Amino acid sequence: MMPILYYSTNRNLKNVAGITPFTGKVSFKDALLKGQAADEGLFMPDTIPQLFLKDIQNLKGRPYSETALLVARAFLADEFPLETIRQVVIDAYNYPVPLEEVKPKTYVMRLDQGPTASFKDFAARMMARLMSNCRPKGERLNILVATSGDTGSAVGEAFKGVAGIDVTILYPEMEVSNRQKKQLDTIGGNVQALSVAGKFDDCQNLVKQAFSDPDLVKFNLTSANSINFGRILPQIIYYVYAYAQLAGKDEPAVFSVPSGNFGDALGCEYARRMGLPVVKLVMPTNENDEFPVYLTTGIYKKVSPSRACISNAMNVGHPSNLARFFDLYGGIVDRVGQVHKYPDLEEMRRHIFSVSVTDEQTRATIKSVYEHYQVVLEQHGAVGWSGLVEYFKTAPEQKLAICLETAHPAKFPEEIQKLLGLTIPLPESMKNIDQRKGSAVSITGDYGDFKNYLQKNLKIKE
Repeated sequence: MMPILYYSTNRNLKNVAGITPFTGKVSFKDALLKGQAADEGLFMPDTIPQLFLKDIQNLKGRPYSETALLVARAFLADEFPLETIRQVVIDAYNYPVPLEEVKPKTYVMRLDQGPTASFKDFAARMMARLMSNCRPKGERLNILVATSGDTGSAVGEAFKGVAGIDVTILYPEMEVSNRQKKQLDTIGGNVQALSVAGKFDDCQNLVKQAFSDPDLVKFNLTSANSINFGRILPQIIYYVYAYAQLAGKDEPAVFSVPSGNFGDALGCEYARRMGLPVVKLVMPTNENDEFPVYLTTGIYKKVSPSRACISNAMNVGHPSNLARFFDLYGGIVDRVGQVHKYPDLEEMRRHIFSVSVTDEQTRATIKSVYEHYQVVLEQHGAVGWSGLVEYFKTAPEQKLAICLETAHPAKFPEEIQKLLGLTIPLPESMKNIDQRKGSAVSITGDYGDFKNYLQKNLKIKE
């Protein structure tokens, strides 16, 4: 079997100012450590490995780490010993993944039981362990992370104390909750938060500019955002896990994935292409409606500046991983949102449904789901549930449906208290959060300011 190699989503761009297409291919280890290609494109596997349905069905009742091993081996067996992969997934996944039946054949998958009570823990913990196995001896890795809420704390906690790796987290100063800010500012050790005067898209652009800046090459910069394929791979796993636990023989499933930067939904797209019977991927957004508008009209226009919504981790006006979705369906879009070639829209519509959910609808969904089912959703999960409800208006035949709850409701105490009159107990992993000490460094949204900070503070050697 040929090894899986990784190419750039910008490989076919010609005559675009400032971009020299990277037409080569790299190993998974190189893609993991580089974060993105030199042409600012995102790395994509040149082959999507296939899973046998019987192997998936055999995972029913088995621990989550066994599903993780099945998926990870399919991608990584060429580059890592089996025992290394096994140890990575056992270390990474030592917490439960509840599948909560809300009504017949409709479930919430709670991805909020990890160390930072967010789905980002799944990707960050596996990625940290893989990077630790790949780091060049004697050299430091410097990870840059833009976050709209949960990514930064998940990555920070996953890499905290990992030898030879430092993490710099950028977040928009006015668009994270108080509890998220506390998490980000107080990780400490080899992890530093930067509070940016701007939007999430500004943070993301600063990070992308740094990666393509030749003056910063010596710092071994890499990414733990979902622009790094090392973040996408672990997010394939929980779709396979949920299906294995819940589906009947050969039964098709609908997954609803609240979508911001599109890395989570991309995991489902890859799972389907690996052989998982996903009949529809539902990708509801908040009021940043660039993608549902595109699916409806066939014209893509980013939302700039992005709109601030209560589902703050999804406040993204041009999702990075749209480049990967476009590539999978035959199109090209660059990091600033310019479409160079449109994908096959009809094929996209066949597999994907998307709708924009307003803050008003989000709040109404939180109240309605609690009143009808005594199930507490936070804002992001509520966007997912609302999108699922909208999808079933267009395809009312009942199918197995799984909605992702991507963060613990206790991370948003003010909103839940206001809407439901409930005080949600903190999960075990967050109980000491208010006692932690630490602060962010404030910077402007100007790239020169950010570059200056990096040059003064990053280390090169171990």
